[in-house]
Amino acid sequence: MQERAVRTREVLLRAAAEVFGEVGYPGASIAKIIDRAGVTTGAAYFHFRSKEGLARAVIREQAADLDFPEGEAGLQRLLDLTLYLAREMRRNTLLRAGVRLAVEQSEAGLQEYSIYQWWAERFEQELEEARERGELLPEADAAVFASTLVAAFTGAQIMSQLASGRADLPGRIANLWRCLLPGLAPADVIDRLEITVDGGADTR
Repeated sequence: MQERAVRTREVLLRAAAEVFGEVGYPGASIAKIIDRAGVTTGAAYFHFRSKEGLARAVIREQAADLDFPEGEAGLQRLLDLTLYLAREMRRNTLLRAGVRLAVEQSEAGLQEYSIYQWWAERFEQELEEARERGELLPEADAAVFASTLVAAFTGAQIMSQLASGRADLPGRIANLWRCLLPGLAPADVIDRLEITVDGGADTR
């Protein structure tokens, strides 16, 4: 019984991500999500009492499908992580829908800031490892930079969505790093870093 309930919630979450990703919060409805999920109305309302509840779940669980890079710790891994996210934004339904809802949430009055804080803390962890490895400038503030990186990534993906349907997002994030790195790391550290697009070619 418990396993079936878990599966039903997962199916609903995935269906909600698909619908929210396609039409946004205003265009989505509980009925459309239930139909996409292929579950009963009772089962749906057992797990989520409203469209708002579903939207909050998609926002909070947007990273559930991600397989974070496990390469060299510190700045290289943070670079790899953000470029991985840029690629996943084009093909990961749950991530894409969660990000879209997080950006557009003022339309629904959700005020769900926690996911931005979660990403900032995730980035800050990598920056603190970078500091331990001697990769950061003495004046670099890991918490401030992490929060700024979240904001910059958010803005870059919005611009990329409008310009190219996010096709050029990895390139935009690579360029973002080229602009930000001189204020974060010494030149000899920057020279060792690889900025890759589409998981392959070095674009420097």
